[in-house]
Amino acid sequence: MTLNPSTDDPRWLLEPIRRLHERIRAAVVDACERSAVESLSEVEREEEGDTIYAVDRVSEELIVEFFEREVAHAAPVVLVAEGLPDGGQVVLPHGALEADAVWRVVVDPIDGTRGLMYQKRSGWILTGVAPNRGAETSLADIELAVQTEIPLVKQHLSDVAWAVRGEGAHAERFNRLTGESTPVKLRPSQSPTIAHGYAQVARFFPGAREELAAIDEEVVLGALGPVQPGKAHCFEDQYTCSGGQLYELMAGHDRFTADLRPLMEESLKSRGRALGICCHPYDLCTELIAREAGVVVTDVDGQHLRAPLAVEPDVAWVGYANAKIQAQIEPLLRAALERRGLLPKSGATDA
Repeated sequence: MTLNPSTDDPRWLLEPIRRLHERIRAAVVDACERSAVESLSEVEREEEGDTIYAVDRVSEELIVEFFEREVAHAAPVVLVAEGLPDGGQVVLPHGALEADAVWRVVVDPIDGTRGLMYQKRSGWILTGVAPNRGAETSLADIELAVQTEIPLVKQHLSDVAWAVRGEGAHAERFNRLTGESTPVKLRPSQSPTIAHGYAQVARFFPGAREELAAIDEEVVLGALGPVQPGKAHCFEDQYTCSGGQLYELMAGHDRFTADLRPLMEESLKSRGRALGICCHPYDLCTELIAREAGVVVTDVDGQHLRAPLAVEPDVAWVGYANAKIQAQIEPLLRAALERRGLLPKSGATDA
């Protein structure tokens, strides 16, 4: 692949974005090696969509400077990321008009902050690139996506995956001890059933876990029947990281994942409770890679995700390892949601 195709071709941004991810990965791993858990997990500031921890600052500080210096001089961009002014976006180079931007680039510099800062599980750097269509630009417009694993300090291997729309998914495994990278084949599970595999409805945080667990139970029992004594129908993995969830699907580790948190808002409100943190478009900006690998990723109506590339919207999504898993699970999931009055009203969007 050439390093400098036309600036209106998304491939032009692949190598710069990969370099940015490499810098963020190195900086965050270095910070984790040097700092105690307590200092990395200190609350830096509260924002509308999330809590920003000290570890987040390590990566945030690299992003604007990088795009200003290495990208925007050739093609103006609208950069969308949490922590930026003006509603989470900035036009680069500084002084350029939003309408002049060629690309809208959405970045989550650390997805899975909580697991990473406590050194429980890898985080991910996520970036999606779409032609700039103004405020209407959505997840469905993304043409290039890159996600890079931020490994635990005790972990010497980490993966990076990327895709250009229509060209399939690609991945490499980086050895930070040797500096070498080797190709990795992404292959989602080909099983026609969730039986004996990992399948789950996400319920990371207090608030609506009882109802989400009930939906999970209803779907699994509907798909697999009663649990047999001494047997396990299937397993679950509550990976607190949307990019990580997508990677587990595309790597063949998981067969079904649904994040339904935004659907719980009215139910919680009726009980005098508030909806907590939800998935946002920047958490899902690499779902193109999963789809290019063969994973089926949809909203709760079975359609492509179309949330706008902004930091505020809450997004519900569902991932199936393949079409047969979708055929097994989707009708059961829809029935469980309809029974509870949780499906969006006709004409509503996932934003």
